[in-house]
Amino acid sequence: MSTTQRDPFILDRPTGRRLRSRDAIAVVFVAVVLLVLMEGASIRNTGRKLDPGLQRTVVRAVGGPAGWLADRLPLADAVNSATSWLSPDQKLTGGPGSFEAPSGGPVVTGAGAGAGALAPVTPDAFDPAALGEKPKRLAKLGTLLVTGDSLAQPLDVQLARDLASKGVNTVRDAHLGTGISKTDIVDWGQLSSLQVRQRKPDAVVMFMGANEGFPMPGAGGRLVQCCGPAWAAIYATRARRMMDTYRRGGAARVYWLTLPTPRDSARQKIARSVNAAILVAAQPFRSQVRVLDMSALFTPGGRYRAAMAVGGRNTIVRRPDGIHLNDAGARVAAGTVIARLRSDFDSLQ
Repeated sequence: MSTTQRDPFILDRPTGRRLRSRDAIAVVFVAVVLLVLMEGASIRNTGRKLDPGLQRTVVRAVGGPAGWLADRLPLADAVNSATSWLSPDQKLTGGPGSFEAPSGGPVVTGAGAGAGALAPVTPDAFDPAALGEKPKRLAKLGTLLVTGDSLAQPLDVQLARDLASKGVNTVRDAHLGTGISKTDIVDWGQLSSLQVRQRKPDAVVMFMGANEGFPMPGAGGRLVQCCGPAWAAIYATRARRMMDTYRRGGAARVYWLTLPTPRDSARQKIARSVNAAILVAAQPFRSQVRVLDMSALFTPGGRYRAAMAVGGRNTIVRRPDGIHLNDAGARVAAGTVIARLRSDFDSLQ
């Protein structure tokens, strides 16, 4: 008699109770309830971070009540304590030092800011156009202040001529031989405040830097020589204070021109430091302060040139001293300034 040999790869039929479909549904339901009770806060937070749409609406509809229950039950904390051995690393969420914790100290800016006194970034630090948003326009440009050192001339005359037909009152207030890094003739911290009090300008065009490079007092009164990071930091702090004054709490716009590369190599070093400091100084106020790059316009690549193409013709745009713009250069610079003014003021359209 032959016997049929059992195939070892065929498993025996399982014994015991067979689960029905409704048993599986019950298991899923219990799991969902436990998830809601234990992770309700996470569901709520996820819903807040989703982009607007149907998915966000559904998740927030569930996450709201789930988060409310989780806040009132200790299950989430109990689960975290019970499973903490799975993640032995030190807890790095919440508490002192976290992003959500208050700084607890005064807001200090500039070179004197110490640890724990970091100033928060505000919306004023962002140019809306850089974020793809429509910039906030101002209705009327009534008073335009054009100021600075000798570099502001003849730019001030050109702007006054070009904007006269728009009803703009252009105040020309250049102070020859002055600088941010020198206070023997004019202290620009005081002068900028005086200009704003007297003129209340809607916009300020600043072009200055022909007389920079002087030592400035740093920490402890020690003089800091030009033109390293320490000097640039002091210069940027002074320029930032002026920018804050000129923007009038957001009511005005500031157009700060960088320096075209000068011909003299020693002055080039100063100009690089000044331009770098201007960019840093404007960072907290980019919503109102526009840095107009005259270096790229007149001396691309940082290479000095006395002439450039203007209207299809090679035109001399610098004065013989290798520093200042001549009348033709002032017209080119004025075109850049007016283009930015038009983007900010409805009355110039």
